[in-house]
Amino acid sequence: MAISLNRRKLALAMASAGLLVGAPDVVFAQEQIRRGGTLYAAINPEPNSLTSTYNNQYANRAVSASIFDGLVYYDDAYRPQPRLAESWTVSPDGKSITFKLRQGVKWHDGKPFTSADVKYSALEVWKKLHSRGRSTFATLIDVETPDAHTAIFRLESPSQVILNALDAAESQVLPAHLYKDTDVRTNPLNNRPIGTGPFRFKSWTKGQFVELERNPDYWDSGKPYLDRIIYRFIPDEAGRGAALESGEVQYVPYSGVPFSDVERLKKNPDLRFDSRGYSYAAQTYFLGFNFRSPILSNVKVRQAIAHLVDRQRLIDTVWYGLSKPEYSVIPESLTAFYTRDIPRYELNANAAKKLLDEAGYPAKANGQRFQIRLYTDPTSERFVFAGEFLRQEFAKVGIEVVYIPLDNATFLKKVYTDYDFDIIFQGFGIMVDPQMGLTRVYSSKAQQPGVPYANAFAYASEATDRIIESYQREAVPQKRVETFHQFQRQALKDLPMLPVMQAPFFTAYNRKLRGLDFSPTGVHSGFHTAWLAP
Repeated sequence: MAISLNRRKLALAMASAGLLVGAPDVVFAQEQIRRGGTLYAAINPEPNSLTSTYNNQYANRAVSASIFDGLVYYDDAYRPQPRLAESWTVSPDGKSITFKLRQGVKWHDGKPFTSADVKYSALEVWKKLHSRGRSTFATLIDVETPDAHTAIFRLESPSQVILNALDAAESQVLPAHLYKDTDVRTNPLNNRPIGTGPFRFKSWTKGQFVELERNPDYWDSGKPYLDRIIYRFIPDEAGRGAALESGEVQYVPYSGVPFSDVERLKKNPDLRFDSRGYSYAAQTYFLGFNFRSPILSNVKVRQAIAHLVDRQRLIDTVWYGLSKPEYSVIPESLTAFYTRDIPRYELNANAAKKLLDEAGYPAKANGQRFQIRLYTDPTSERFVFAGEFLRQEFAKVGIEVVYIPLDNATFLKKVYTDYDFDIIFQGFGIMVDPQMGLTRVYSSKAQQPGVPYANAFAYASEATDRIIESYQREAVPQKRVETFHQFQRQALKDLPMLPVMQAPFFTAYNRKLRGLDFSPTGVHSGFHTAWLAP
């Protein structure tokens, strides 16, 4: 595969034009809102569920966050604001949070939303099944429901993370009357969901699109403005870019257009680019190692591979310079938790060769040392290019990489159910509070076959588990920050995952699409205030 580009020039041009950090369309601020119309959005991959309660893959969230509500949403400063919960109070000892729920809210089947739905979702779904929720709600021991519109979270110890994890993308409230006493993961309503959100599920034509329609009984009177949203599944970036440019779709999130075309697309007066909101998810791309492999269970092998990754050249070659290298498991953008005092693995082929020799894998007569399988995230074509890039790089020191691109369903099954892999290259969200993102992949207790994005690596460390236990229960903010510093040092010493780069995310959309919400919650479900100009 030949990949040759001038990425840096493009990145600088985009930054100077302000295309990846957009500003509100103030020119349109005084316009009369127009009701009606159908919004066409392009996403990839096709969702495998229309809830994100047990599988929080991006595509699942992108659709379901408009069907469901969370207890709160988050504004631009990451502060929780009322949604299904009108207000909340934290007890002086920090061991209870009392939510006053919005009255008059109905599920899409006409049944009333009550505190029983919150109790069921929190205890039976978020705490038990959600890959991040099992950590987020670790201290939650009960939810009391003294009346239909009050839910009291009882905590074993104070939690600084729960109020950061209650929006529609992260912790969807499910209807207890339709899910109780069922297996949440196989409930057929996952594919024809009943929510409380601004849009109702209408149809799912597999391989083509999901159609949502306006909820006429939405609690936020007068909203939404759109009649319909159609999420088209367009697997290739070029196809999504062409559909956006032609007007066939008006909305493409998560950097879904070809990076090679952005320079040209930005000159189109009908298009807009905006990167606001994505910082909430704090995405990191990483290499993950399967400790079940006798080769990769050797830390010197993992360290050797770490010395082989030319981060900047990978970014310049595959991501057109639109990213930055990452060396820690907590991205530098999360300044409140990040530390530079960590082991770093710089590019050094000689060091890699020495470590491989010490690990017992000297080069054979043909120059090869061993063979490993590499699978990459199927959600973007960028990962396909990255897989080939890494194959070529590792071959230079005698590591033969069998690179196998997989479709989404096969990838998830092989990695998170069968654990049938050697190395993966994938992205995951650290989130605004690292506890939400880190615990699910580093805790020895986080392995749960069939639940995507949990610990699939068979990594188990008593030291790491102790640190996790500490930051879950530490009530003093500064002491808790120090536990995350300890975590970063321990994680990079053990190296079950190698951070490679920060993810560059932006939304591309048509200028006729007005009223988009680019808050941290809105980037997933920003259509409740959206409308289409003529």
